[in-house]
Amino acid sequence: MYIPQLEDLGDVKGKTVLVRCDFNVPVKRDENGELEIVDDFRIRSSLPTLKWLVDRGARVVACSHIGRPHGKYDPDLTIAPMAKRLHELLPEVEVMENLRFSKGEEENDDAFVKELIKGVDLYVDDAFGAAHRQHASIVGPPKYLKSAAGRLVAKEAEVLSLLLEEPNRPFVGIMGGSKVSDKIGLIRALLEKVDRMIVGGGMAFSFLAATGHKVGGSLVEPDQFNTCKELVRASDKLVLPVDYVALSSDGKFGLEERSGSKEVFSGDIPDDWMGLDIGPRSVGIFEAIISGAKTVLWNGPLGVCEDPRFSAGTRAVATAVANCGCFSVVGGGDSAAAIEQMGLSDRISHLSTGGGASLEFLENGDLPGLKALRESPF
Repeated sequence: MYIPQLEDLGDVKGKTVLVRCDFNVPVKRDENGELEIVDDFRIRSSLPTLKWLVDRGARVVACSHIGRPHGKYDPDLTIAPMAKRLHELLPEVEVMENLRFSKGEEENDDAFVKELIKGVDLYVDDAFGAAHRQHASIVGPPKYLKSAAGRLVAKEAEVLSLLLEEPNRPFVGIMGGSKVSDKIGLIRALLEKVDRMIVGGGMAFSFLAATGHKVGGSLVEPDQFNTCKELVRASDKLVLPVDYVALSSDGKFGLEERSGSKEVFSGDIPDDWMGLDIGPRSVGIFEAIISGAKTVLWNGPLGVCEDPRFSAGTRAVATAVANCGCFSVVGGGDSAAAIEQMGLSDRISHLSTGGGASLEFLENGDLPGLKALRESPF
């Protein structure tokens, strides 16, 4: 799949270039009530494109969305902290306010597109994490301006295309996260591509329950049971956990503070317990599969990794992927964060910023943002 590159823009000196970035990074309030960035990975990922343009004499204007303000100003979703951080890294770049403060962004309103590109000569899309959206700043500018993919978008498309077209084998997929419904389409698509598919996280319990296991109070999606059962019957590539780290029911199972006893169960989980991580036997099985891989794609944590009591499975898989020496692609906020927090990012071939965009690309082989760049009349 050919996508226009930065070099296809020609001489950018003296030109105004609008760059769609993905600065949708986590923030929190500090002790003074000021917004501060928790993780600037996506901001740093935009630097190769922005610096390439600045170094060649372009006037660069960056734009991005933050959160979901639904067309209204929200002080908690201002882009100011991201702009401040970017200016520390590259002061020459101008930054627009949150695009989603206007309803025209998510509605893909053509009048908003024309207002956005007023005074702009060229457009660059470097927001792979938003490339699956039919939003004004993603699919609009290529209709009116000479456009190209930034370094991040081009790299993401190249790497993910490689996984779909000619991965070195054995190719191992690792799917985690809480809900089967979020990734069932991707799992279906990848089962045709991979040699083994490891399934962990909350979604594993729907597969286990569908195939006759008792999972106690673990997260399940009953409306997905038939699909899970069908996939297990149709493919011998699926690898499910065989033991689980669980929390007793005297704990709080929501997102708030959890208390209660912790125990490892093999086979079935008693009614009064909730599975929140894979157990040590599962870790060993998964590590053995990963160690023999030539290509690994990992998306989603294997347990509730933000709680140290239930992070061992995710940490073990992160270490195994980093140690396997194969071509490795890690995507999804929690799994990518685990890699970064453990200092393993330099041993991963590609850390994806894509999230939902990566999943949709792997499932469908294309994205609206990429199609818009390819079909630009300029």
